[in-house]
Amino acid sequence: MKTNTSGTDAAHGQAVTSSRRTFISTLSLAGLLGHAHCAFAQSELSADIVIAGGGLGGCSAALAALRAGRRVIMTEETDWIGGQLTSQGVPPDEHRWIESHGANRSYRELRTRIRDYYRNHYPLVPAARESALLNPGNGSVSRLCCEPTVALAVLEDWLAPYAASGQLQILREHRVHAADVDGKRVRAVTVQSLRSGETQVLSGDYFIDATELGDVLPLAGAEWLTGAESRSQTNELHAAEKADLANQQAFTMCFAVEHIAGSDHTIERPRDYLFWRDFVPQLTPPWPGKLLDLTYTQPRSGQPKELGFDPTGAPVGGTLNLWMYRRIIDRSLFEPGHFAGDISLINWPQNDYLLGNLIQDTHLATNNHAASSSAVRLTADEAALKVAEHIDRAKQLSLSLLYWLQTEVPRRDGGAGFPGLKLRPDLMGTEDGLAKMPYVRESRRIQAEFTILEEHVGREQLSQITGKP
Repeated sequence: MKTNTSGTDAAHGQAVTSSRRTFISTLSLAGLLGHAHCAFAQSELSADIVIAGGGLGGCSAALAALRAGRRVIMTEETDWIGGQLTSQGVPPDEHRWIESHGANRSYRELRTRIRDYYRNHYPLVPAARESALLNPGNGSVSRLCCEPTVALAVLEDWLAPYAASGQLQILREHRVHAADVDGKRVRAVTVQSLRSGETQVLSGDYFIDATELGDVLPLAGAEWLTGAESRSQTNELHAAEKADLANQQAFTMCFAVEHIAGSDHTIERPRDYLFWRDFVPQLTPPWPGKLLDLTYTQPRSGQPKELGFDPTGAPVGGTLNLWMYRRIIDRSLFEPGHFAGDISLINWPQNDYLLGNLIQDTHLATNNHAASSSAVRLTADEAALKVAEHIDRAKQLSLSLLYWLQTEVPRRDGGAGFPGLKLRPDLMGTEDGLAKMPYVRESRRIQAEFTILEEHVGREQLSQITGKP
């Protein structure tokens, strides 16, 4: 079996050459379940390469194949390609050397195209226009914080010539429904429209799972796992003694807000606000208090750390100003009047959803050690409903965070709240102002021929192996 790495951001996805059951995900749940037992005439499409998932990994794989002259079909379960940068609404979180090394050529081209889009379409001030390393938001998390709509426009433009010629077909709002497998080779996959419920069979020579959650892996009967492996499985120094399939990273429903001083854009109090306002995470090491607070647990040290928040740009006492963290528009870079205020993307510890996972079929993981954990066995429909419930609660958490920022967050002048924070649904492409998809940090992982372990990257274990500090 051919395998690849299991990224959910900018990797090429997971190559699958070898069905189990359908894992029905979330956002179009009602439509998909409603059509689950309807009979539709199937049509068939074929290409050299079929890519399930139109996120960054899927787009990257498609571009590589198209440039090599291959015919490609790519599916995407939303109406936006681009994944993390677009439908999930998250600026790239990168290493500090990204502008000089540590990135491949196509990713560098993506960054250049995004910067050029602002130069060609936005009224930048001269200094910003001339900056080779233009960062539209001047966010501290990334050297390139931009609007999701701009990233979408760039990716669509990049792929447009291939789509126009017929070399590329993109099936938007489609999800892989089943796989036709012969031994360890995938012959075809069936995709289902999330709008109509109609199905199509996609055949090809190669199939790539670039979905955000590795949805094709269980359908194809490929070996996969999720959660945390045990020390006996990996020999990693800091691995747990017992595997835990449900130990998955939190996901987040992101949103963008603009700050317009002197205005009042306070939203209606969210349905679950009182729950989330008083919610205290039960974690190890312990969380320092309520989730909706400016003190959190620093991931590396495990110690409490205070953050600041002030969308006016005023000093916050030497701590990180969360407003600047993922800011995607710094209005000072644009001609006066073009933006009424700065815009920031809210993806913080305070709206990380901790009470459930997006992957609910963990009992199917083909890993003997992991499968021994006590996992609740759910049918496909039960899993889909459970995921939909968690996404709904995650949305309530994000809206509750916004309401708390508008009404209760402590200000340095002794007051509370910034009512000038305005939700920007136009930048998310949704009615509720939240991202189309959850920001996914962990997917199913294919059991690869080679797995990167702590011994390859962990300083302490490397030191033990090599005898060098």
